[in-house]
Amino acid sequence: MIIVIVVIVLLILGVMAINRKRQDEENSTVIVNGEVLGNTQYVAQLIAENTGADIFRIEAKEDYPLEHDVLVDIALEEQNQDARPEIKETVNNMEDYDIVFLGYPNWWGIAAWPVDTFVKANAFNGKTVIPFCTSSSSGLGRSGALLAEEANGGNWQDGQRFRENPSDSDIKDFTDSISQ
Repeated sequence: MIIVIVVIVLLILGVMAINRKRQDEENSTVIVNGEVLGNTQYVAQLIAENTGADIFRIEAKEDYPLEHDVLVDIALEEQNQDARPEIKETVNNMEDYDIVFLGYPNWWGIAAWPVDTFVKANAFNGKTVIPFCTSSSSGLGRSGALLAEEANGGNWQDGQRFRENPSDSDIKDFTDSISQ
């Protein structure tokens, strides 16, 4: 049986939730994701349900504002500075996972900045990494490829972009296509 972990990037308030599978299971998967407005978190939860994955939430050390316009201004400033905000913690048992679903809000065609911090802080050698993002306007773009360039190894897949308010069937189709 494969254990899946979903890692979500939470840019605002969030609680770390890792639901570990039995220690004697030989393969594992993690979903890593995070989100300001909830779409990425929703997708991650459905991926976890569909795959039996654990979930880990990436949280920026300093919370992002809830007001959209203020958040956009801060994100633009961080983009211009090539900022990599600190995160509160990382997956302590990353070596236990074989598959990593990495979810994030897509800002102007790239992953939200705390995701870069997470990717640089973890070793992905021997792991299959499947990026997924949510965005109301941007496609997946080069976001997955850029993360793969930042990563310490891993077999990075093409990934998937989900629109704002994705349907349950879109997410199920995605997870079904992964398991084939």
